[in-house]
Amino acid sequence: MRLHFRPQLPRAERYAAGRALRHLSPRRANAEWSSPKDRIDPLAILIRQGATRLPKLLPVRYARMRPTPLTFLRGAAAVMASDLARTANAGIFVQSCGDCHLNNFGTYATPEGVPVFDINDFDETAPAPFEWDLKRLSTSLVLAGGENGYSEKKSVALAASMAANYVMEIAKLAELPPLQAWNARINLLGVIDAVNDRKVREQLRARLKPQLASFTDQFGMVKPGPIPTFRDRPPLVVRLPERDESVRDAFARYLAALPQERRILLERYTLTDIVFKVVGVGSVGTFCAIGLFSSSDGDALLLQIKEAGESVLEEHLGSAGFANHGERVVVGQRIMQAASDAFLGWTRDTADAPDDDAAGRHFYVRQVKDARLAAIGEHLGTDLLPFYARLCGQALARAHARSADLPTLAGYLGRGRGFSEAIAGFGKLYAEQTREDWKIFVKAIADGSIHAA
Repeated sequence: MRLHFRPQLPRAERYAAGRALRHLSPRRANAEWSSPKDRIDPLAILIRQGATRLPKLLPVRYARMRPTPLTFLRGAAAVMASDLARTANAGIFVQSCGDCHLNNFGTYATPEGVPVFDINDFDETAPAPFEWDLKRLSTSLVLAGGENGYSEKKSVALAASMAANYVMEIAKLAELPPLQAWNARINLLGVIDAVNDRKVREQLRARLKPQLASFTDQFGMVKPGPIPTFRDRPPLVVRLPERDESVRDAFARYLAALPQERRILLERYTLTDIVFKVVGVGSVGTFCAIGLFSSSDGDALLLQIKEAGESVLEEHLGSAGFANHGERVVVGQRIMQAASDAFLGWTRDTADAPDDDAAGRHFYVRQVKDARLAAIGEHLGTDLLPFYARLCGQALARAHARSADLPTLAGYLGRGRGFSEAIAGFGKLYAEQTREDWKIFVKAIADGSIHAA
């Protein structure tokens, strides 16, 4: 893993080393993007990626990518990773989200019931230059602004404010003792209470109240009873009786590998029901099942077992160093998230498993997210998008801070105005690139080269 630390050097020397990097990699160079003549065809990248996914779900994947350039971007992490590999970076590596767009941030409850705002998707996580996550997030904000009626100037300003908040948070965390910086988290209610504008503060509370009240809800998926079962929601949540045995075996291997204290807790539940679920835009076509575990008194616990393949970053940066990609996802999430799920773990199908869609694949396991909390940004509305952009920048900085050499990163960023403008400038240029790629993608669907349904 290419995560570089120099903890033996004083903070001031590491900060100076970061400042020196500005001469080797000017911060304003991050604004640059132009499509190279030998750029790999985006459609070819998507089709090659589709070869590793469940064929019958590829039309669903492409249909979810089709509506707008932003939905295309969400499904085209592999395309952007290929392009980011050609862009400037200062050589400061962090644990990267790998698919850092505005829809991959959200809220979840800590074990104490505190609503924490954070990154919530780690399928593509791997060590990478810190700029890559910022550039992808910037692009998504420029696209989102345009699709919500913002002018180009206001859309680019969203990206600039996100990057500026990232810089401020890194500067603040770099001054803290390592343990205090590691334990920093973003309490969403505290952030809302700190908003100076009373009207904005009241809007936030009103719009998020239904979502923040749903922590104890079972997501509407479970029919309660002495033995709880899943509700049927075809075609995207379906039963696959022929797969039950292989999924049960994978869950059993996961359980056997858990640390003893968590295994003791989970052994108080029994796996009573299984459904197969089609997941979000970027992951459609990967194998995903949800296990319903229930106690002897009918209390329910939902665990998701999800396929993990090679990160889109690894093709360009080399292996992240894990034999099981499920472990790569789990380790990345534990590094980046402020309060990770206690049930995170990984497993795999046996090499001699029956020849089906799940055979020989890597998986990670986690508790099922409450979709209403995970997608909390979608409930804020267009007028609160600037608040959300700044919040995403702060959350990304906090996540990067756990693996970065913080004084070096802070030294490179400085006050950050030029860097923030550069990141926003890249977002503007790559948003236009994404719009062009999306048009080609939609045309390919129209002429039958790609099937979307």
